[in-house]
Amino acid sequence: MDNQSLKWKTLSSEYLFNDTWLKARRDKCQRPDGKIVEPYYVMEYPEWVTGLALTKDEKVVLVRQYRHALGEECIELPGGCVDRTDKDFEEAVRRELLEETGYKFETAEYLGKTSSNPSTNSNYLHMFLLKGGEKFQEQQLDHNEEMQVLLVDMNEFKQMLLDNKFIHSMHVTNIFFALQKLGKLHLL
Repeated sequence: MDNQSLKWKTLSSEYLFNDTWLKARRDKCQRPDGKIVEPYYVMEYPEWVTGLALTKDEKVVLVRQYRHALGEECIELPGGCVDRTDKDFEEAVRRELLEETGYKFETAEYLGKTSSNPSTNSNYLHMFLLKGGEKFQEQQLDHNEEMQVLLVDMNEFKQMLLDNKFIHSMHVTNIFFALQKLGKLHLL
């Protein structure tokens, strides 16, 4: 395998849209072979966090919410954007889960990162496995959030996965790594 770098050089960038949760830019790039790629569009989002969260009695904590871009209600793992005030990704996932579900967790284990679309999106989703959850407070949702908390046992959760009830691809990736960590994923 050839180890020559495939990394492009950014010659110029122009922001076409710049808002709190989304920035869109047009880049002019040069490939290692000298070819110019123009325009190349990049969507900049904040870093995201989510986690497969288990209560002390081994229930999986999920949320159901309306997703306007699809026009559908979706069942998902809780999570959201990393805030500037979060000291790290673990603090961010703990804060998001507390706000969205009202649950606090004894442990939060980092499982890695994934990208929703590395060809156009500049950010990562940081994945966690949280255990030992207890209801601590009522939900504290943002002004544009409306969601219901669902608690399901592991067998029901795995059946939901097999029935394709989770359509958020990055959440499915988090589920895969969490089930592997828990010893509940049997590939072979």
